[in-house]
Amino acid sequence: MRSAITGAAAVAAPLRPAIRLGRTSWRLHPRAALCAVAAGVLVLALLVVDLAYGDLRIPFGDVVRALLGDASGVNAFIVRDVRLPEASVALLAGLALGLSGALIQTIARNPLASPDVIGVNAGAAAGAVGYIVLFAAADSGVASGVSADLGLPLAAFCGALLATALLYAAGWRGGLDGRRLVLVGIGIAAALTACTSWLLVTARLQTAASAQVWLSGSLAGVTGTNARWLLAVLTLVAPVALWQGSTLDIVELGDDTARALGIRTTRAQAITLLCAVLLAAVAVSAVGPIGFVAFVCPQIARRLAGTSRPPLLTSALTGAVLVLAADVITRLWLTGLAVGVVTSLIGAPYFIHLLIRTQRQDP
Repeated sequence: MRSAITGAAAVAAPLRPAIRLGRTSWRLHPRAALCAVAAGVLVLALLVVDLAYGDLRIPFGDVVRALLGDASGVNAFIVRDVRLPEASVALLAGLALGLSGALIQTIARNPLASPDVIGVNAGAAAGAVGYIVLFAAADSGVASGVSADLGLPLAAFCGALLATALLYAAGWRGGLDGRRLVLVGIGIAAALTACTSWLLVTARLQTAASAQVWLSGSLAGVTGTNARWLLAVLTLVAPVALWQGSTLDIVELGDDTARALGIRTTRAQAITLLCAVLLAAVAVSAVGPIGFVAFVCPQIARRLAGTSRPPLLTSALTGAVLVLAADVITRLWLTGLAVGVVTSLIGAPYFIHLLIRTQRQDP
């Protein structure tokens, strides 16, 4: 494996320092590493700002002391118990969506591919709305021994998994073709969105209104349970996804080249796609389908880092920056507006721009 990765690195890019762990190695890209550090610092700064603003303005120093556990009183209570759950969910959901988008765009080799474009988010949304409508209609938060806090993420994941299975079955032709993946995914997303609309129409008015707020990508009402669920999935999935980085460098060269270098492309694509689905599903289950984060952030990270594919860590941190920034905007100027609306206002024009540019580059 190490010789294969070394050979691929020589083909893919000029020789750079490498980090080796056992039989696996990663090429060190200084510019990408610098971008990741800068994005990490910006995430921390936005987190402090997000915790400071609201109905009551709290000084930045008090926010930092409350986070470090060196403060008590009203300000510390507001920071830790009132605002921190929402800000934590925004941070973790941004990380999950940014990383999920980078994984899907890499295996599809298509900048237009992302969970919200190819139907993964639509599947998660359909599953979650089905859960909300079913159990709200039954006036029960518990069914078959599964609590509502656990049932919603599980329903979202099952919906995302179903969408992925349909996508894989319809889009697989001896491998994953990026253009076919996007076209099939758009059709699957449209069908699942229609299912979600049907569920909303048949639901009670109050239930449909609650589900519609969730569908807009709102952070209102999130709790520490949502943050813990997101953190658990990220802790389990993110290391596996990042471990795939060196393999993805080779897969990017093409299926034939990757196989010649000893990479099992089908297995690598399946693992990567499963990680992406898990990350997207848990993010959607926590905050609803926040639009265009998974689509925009990997491309922004790729352009900032100057790499041939979206850098995984930088993409995840860029996702956290975008969601936290949207939450800050809603706190300061657009009170009551869902975060998903803000991210869509940013991402939709960029999607149109990228689509037009891609069409112009085609022969």
